[in-house]
Amino acid sequence: MSRDLKIEFKPFGGSGNGSVVIFVRDDLQPSPKAVAALGNGLSELIARAAKAEGFKGKYLGSMSILTPSDMAAERLVVIGLGDEKDVKKFDWAKLGGASIATVSRGTAMIIADFPGDSAEPENIAEMALGACLRNYRFEQYKSKKKTGESKQEHLAKVVFAVDDVDAAKKAYKDVEAVAEGTILARNLVNEPPNVLFPVEFASRAEALEKLGVEVEILDEKALRKLGMNALLGVGQGSEHESRVVVMRWNGAKSGQEPIAFIGKGVCFDTGGISIKPAEGMEGMKGDMGGAACVVGLMHALAGRKAKANVVGLIGLVENMPDGKAQRPGDIVTSMSGQTIEIINTDAEGRLVLADVLWYARERFKPKFMINLATLTGAIMVALANHYAGMFSNDDILAEQLALAAETTGEKVWRMPVTSEYDKMIDSQFADVKNTGGRLGGACTAAAFLKRFVKDVPWAHLDVAGTAMDSPKNEISQTWASGWGVRLLDRLVRDNYES
Repeated sequence: MSRDLKIEFKPFGGSGNGSVVIFVRDDLQPSPKAVAALGNGLSELIARAAKAEGFKGKYLGSMSILTPSDMAAERLVVIGLGDEKDVKKFDWAKLGGASIATVSRGTAMIIADFPGDSAEPENIAEMALGACLRNYRFEQYKSKKKTGESKQEHLAKVVFAVDDVDAAKKAYKDVEAVAEGTILARNLVNEPPNVLFPVEFASRAEALEKLGVEVEILDEKALRKLGMNALLGVGQGSEHESRVVVMRWNGAKSGQEPIAFIGKGVCFDTGGISIKPAEGMEGMKGDMGGAACVVGLMHALAGRKAKANVVGLIGLVENMPDGKAQRPGDIVTSMSGQTIEIINTDAEGRLVLADVLWYARERFKPKFMINLATLTGAIMVALANHYAGMFSNDDILAEQLALAAETTGEKVWRMPVTSEYDKMIDSQFADVKNTGGRLGGACTAAAFLKRFVKDVPWAHLDVAGTAMDSPKNEISQTWASGWGVRLLDRLVRDNYES
């Protein structure tokens, strides 16, 4: 489904064929190792091309040069690093993505030599991750290739020239699993809804067993027995049955309390009886972006053998309008025993999460719970597509998430979840209603979820603006970003591995 990109590492020396990528600061001077690989005329070549192109060496700026016949490389790509202060803010994954942005086919060599002491193996590995994510394409359902396109008409291999090959390989081994997990999440979100309905989604998650993840699939009979009526109510208008998938990675000591990640998996959301407008509804195939992230995260953690006990849970439903569908005005009893008045059937994701959060809390007694959901358009009004909204009942967990976001560039912004919003979802007929109206929509949705976590440290990430149809950047050129896999892997890596 995505173009495979082979990553290799080799010692400095020689440039080989294909494209060669080098890095310069705003003084436009290539590094000594770049000169050694490409010849003494390199500085003059860059200076002449930069003058013609207006290239100033600004951070992440790029210039592509057709090389003279006496240079081994076919094409030279020059990436700007800015001035000395810009070195401190390097996003290494984005630098890797920018490095291959203009390389369309064959092989690219990246001469990983930078000012100062920044060419550490971990940084090189992050660049390789960025290159893999930039190269991603979802072309599963294209029956015809572009005219004249052959199997070689795309980038197939990136070779990093580095100081310490073994150290770079070791660092990349862990990062490779994160790249695979992110790509898995992207593939799931990009799939059409007539293919990826709840049962099929559950089957895709079950494939994680190959990596040592324990996978348990709860069908509708099991969900009814558990009392997950809030979740089942969302899917009762669909011909496709609902599912809950439980994924367990046991990488720490037996008996050590796990950490839990929960994902909303509405495989297609029409809005139900409170039906959405037709324009743009095709994008609602991505309303399972939270569940996709959790599956991708479990792949990443298992792939790199994370030393943590982690449970991932996803609630999978399809929200359709038919004669059996849930109605506005219905009252359902959730697994927690709390009754919920349905005001709007398009506020369905929180109903799914309510039961799965309670189930996770009761069964696994986790150290903390984090849920991800493409939950509200309101969060996009507040933060556009650049940040996920973060709501939390625990300052330490919120701070850990904020630091992981700063490291990975998957940004979060903390939003309030206070008693004022709680009052807005009080119901005159039930314990709670599933929407508080137009104002503060993202905050009242978070307040609703908070009722189902009790005293467990918890964070809710509203990823409506970041998981699907988010802005293209140096590492994502596709509709589905795979947002959250890198963020949560970093959270686990930095705080919860023994």
